[in-house]
Amino acid sequence: MPDDRHGRSTRLDAAARERGLDAPAGDRRDAAPPDDAGPRTARVPEPHVHDTFSVDGIDTKRREGLLEAVLLDRDGVSAASATRRNGTVGIHHDPDVSRGELRDALEACGLVVAPGDAAFEVRRAAQFDSARVAVAVLFGLMVATPYIAVLYPTRVEWLFYDPVTVQYLQSILDSQMATHFFVNLGSLSGIAFLVACGPMIKRSLAAAAAGEVTNESVFVAGVVALFGYSTLAAFTAFEGAVHYDLVAYAVVGVTLWNHFGVGETTPDTAGVEGPTADGSDAPADATEEEPVAMTDGGR
Repeated sequence: MPDDRHGRSTRLDAAARERGLDAPAGDRRDAAPPDDAGPRTARVPEPHVHDTFSVDGIDTKRREGLLEAVLLDRDGVSAASATRRNGTVGIHHDPDVSRGELRDALEACGLVVAPGDAAFEVRRAAQFDSARVAVAVLFGLMVATPYIAVLYPTRVEWLFYDPVTVQYLQSILDSQMATHFFVNLGSLSGIAFLVACGPMIKRSLAAAAAGEVTNESVFVAGVVALFGYSTLAAFTAFEGAVHYDLVAYAVVGVTLWNHFGVGETTPDTAGVEGPTADGSDAPADATEEEPVAMTDGGR
């Protein structure tokens, strides 16, 4: 069965056919899992070690299961986990099977293995990328809620039939309490911008140092200008509207677009120096029983 998204046969399919293999039935991830389904596990002999590879080419869910089946068919391999989302492959194997042999096996299946074997750093960068999305969404909601509850009713009074409520909200903004109110909004939107858009800010600074103007640098400059304008309006005699909400919306929108809207993106891996040696993943307190390897690849 052709496996890639264009309906063509791949080198991984050919390798599986040579061994008479197919993706295990349990790996048909298009089907809904049972209610009690948990992570798949495999028994790993005590002497076996673990290696992780960063690869490119696992482009469908079926390829995850097919690659795992091909790897498990090799002598000395006790567990294998392929993850399309992070582009990583984890393998538990006998120490006599070298990392180079496993790398050759992956490349024989048509996969591109990252130079330097920096899989651990790539996976960690992907986790940080997901954390930035969570920060952007969480802090964005924390900024939007006060605006919806307090500021928006005072700006579009005609939408609210109770003038007494609008007058009360306006009195809050005219009091000293407004200072604490805007301090919280400024802090939340600023943290969201620095954390969620950190890699983008670094790239924009590098582009500015090189005398280049990019879409990212324009976005960063616009957000900084809007944040500065809002800060002046909130804490000085400068007359103007406080738009920390627009800062938060811009950060959330760009972060979600970069993470989900432009397809599979490469995590920011600046500073990756080389592979991280990894021994056995077996628990330290394991005694008589063989260790159990989680083979769901973090899905």
